Amino acid sequence: MDRLWNRNYIKVMAANFALFFAFYLLTPLLPLYLSETFGATKDMIGLVLSGYTLTALLCRPFSGYFIDSFPRKRVLMICYAAFAIFFAGYLAAGTLLLFTIVRTLHGGPFGAVTVANSTVAIDVLPSSRRNEGIGYYGLSNNLAMAIAPTFAIYIYTITHNFELLFWLALIIAVLGWLVDSTVTINRQPSAVKPQKISLDRFFLERGWLLGVNMVFFGFCFGVMSNYLAIYGKQVLGMTGGTGTWFMLCSIGLILSRLQGGKALRQGRLTHNASEGMVISLIGYTLFIAMPNMVGYYCSALLIGLGNGHMWPAFQNMMISMAHHNERGTANSTILISWDVGMGLGVMAGGAIAEKLGYSTAFWTVVVVNAIGVALYFLKTQHFFFTRRVE
Repeated sequence: MDRLWNRNYIKVMAANFALFFAFYLLTPLLPLYLSETFGATKDMIGLVLSGYTLTALLCRPFSGYFIDSFPRKRVLMICYAAFAIFFAGYLAAGTLLLFTIVRTLHGGPFGAVTVANSTVAIDVLPSSRRNEGIGYYGLSNNLAMAIAPTFAIYIYTITHNFELLFWLALIIAVLGWLVDSTVTINRQPSAVKPQKISLDRFFLERGWLLGVNMVFFGFCFGVMSNYLAIYGKQVLGMTGGTGTWFMLCSIGLILSRLQGGKALRQGRLTHNASEGMVISLIGYTLFIAMPNMVGYYCSALLIGLGNGHMWPAFQNMMISMAHHNERGTANSTILISWDVGMGLGVMAGGAIAEKLGYSTAFWTVVVVNAIGVALYFLKTQHFFFTRRVE
């Protein structure tokens, strides 16, 4: 059997870990930073944070096109360098307006580098281990998500210094860029250049319903990840539970990826997706239906288990609907869909919380997730079977 854990694959995973570690180092604390430093309101926080996701969304289609049309290593290096440099902008932003501009623009290179890095990971995997390898690749995201928020909250609790966190994020991102710079791509499928620029070069039209379905799940995690800390503090009276929540969520993600590897290797993509969505729905429902420590922490584990099964299954399903020269586009499409959902979740979550409270915002998450699950079983699963490329 072809070797899965080759040197280049490990390097790409390590660089991805650094990328998401830098990202998650700031994510759970930015709402508190905006509130305490600039006095931003709930809906203003939602507006500021959604700008990042919106820019990532706008850049993803073009990054998929570029990664399929130009040397992937070069595109990856440029995107990763831009992502790292933007962390210095947070240190220089002294007003809410400047911070909003920097945060919004930072989403662009983040959107591009996540597409580029994951596509390079696919390139360095042996074709016989690709489904499994894509599933394990996500472990690097999950480990970063497990460690970074807890580490960030620990540092902030001791120092109450957001500037230190911005410096740490910058340094870690630079280290990730250095690791990626040593990756060797032996071959890249030649891009089939169309006679004219078409939508399918930027968005995998063949997988449109799969993308729409992913929007629903992105919405739910957008609300959860961005308003968890404030909800815990203001509604449940928990000041130190956010880091533990993210850690438990990540443990669930890691366990599900490890357990689901065999099913992915066997090509049981729809099985993993179905299992993951149902578990996630139970987790989101438990979070808001049981507003205490038991519900809070158990939901983290269930949401992690669910997303850990669902995400690699959906990603592999999307890639299975693409030709070999469309891998970047397929990757960007599934990430675009997640970004659209995340962005809508951040904006809607802030607006709903401002008008009706955080409890209503999280009940909205349950309803949206249930609609996403229903759509999958009624339409998307059949859509995948009829559209995949053999």
